[in-house]
Amino acid sequence: MSGPLHGAVALVAGATRGAGRGIAVELGAAGATVYGTGRTTRRQRSDYGRPETIEETAELVCAAGGTGIAVQVDHTVPEQVRDLVRRIESEQGKLDVLVNDLGGEHLLDWHKPIWQQDLDMGLRRLRIGIEAHMITAHHALGLLSRRPGGLVVELTDGTAEHNERHYRGELGAFFDVAKVALHRLARAEGEELAPHGGTAVSLSPGWLRSELMLDFYGVTEENWRDALAAEPHFCISESPHYVGRAVVALATDPQVARWNTRSLSSGQLAGVYGFTDVDGSQPDCWRYALEVRDAGKPADPTGYR
Repeated sequence: MSGPLHGAVALVAGATRGAGRGIAVELGAAGATVYGTGRTTRRQRSDYGRPETIEETAELVCAAGGTGIAVQVDHTVPEQVRDLVRRIESEQGKLDVLVNDLGGEHLLDWHKPIWQQDLDMGLRRLRIGIEAHMITAHHALGLLSRRPGGLVVELTDGTAEHNERHYRGELGAFFDVAKVALHRLARAEGEELAPHGGTAVSLSPGWLRSELMLDFYGVTEENWRDALAAEPHFCISESPHYVGRAVVALATDPQVARWNTRSLSSGQLAGVYGFTDVDGSQPDCWRYALEVRDAGKPADPTGYR
């Protein structure tokens, strides 16, 4: 095993599918040991009701060149997170990278004002999308802060700039509040880690071709462009590996502290570090969203990927 992150230890909280899986695999490709957590195993499915498992993610990490370790954890349960971090400390003695990708993306009540949304579902989203991030940070950052150079990445949806300009009304208030809160959490973590030589950022992928999204459009990663007939702006979409490569770029940057407390996106970082998506392109989704989609212009990724 070799790579720029050989010897590094990462925890990807929420690695079963989507961005979490893409990040775990790319960290593995860079040589890291990756603890990937989630609730769905080969023996037990979560309320997502989807087939992807944390064991599959761990196998993909190993196949990419890293060491993948699957651990079933519900990050809304503090005792489970505490035991996870104690295990990492016992087995590895350190934690270099924490990626918080806990979102509850299946908990959506589309196109409804807050008074018509399912309250239990909305509160569950806040519990997963905010509380679970803070529970994980509470237990993990003590270990991560022991050595200079630690990195925390809070995965969210939308850059701070975009979310400041636009309310994500189609997805509802609970979604919007959960995603915006993570920018502030990264700010808090960054301020508190800086004296210990650590860095924290919020990071948003673009329009992600997750397993959930591909199924929604009835396409695969191989023929995803067929979805453009139904949604032309899907032309700016990106694979989960793209945001994974963004995390690797941050984790391998000896001057990563320059980003501390910042809101970042995969497309923005690709322009700085030069990495590409799996097809060799560099989609810049959130710039496209502001300048094309939100401006009411026809779909055209020219100059944006």
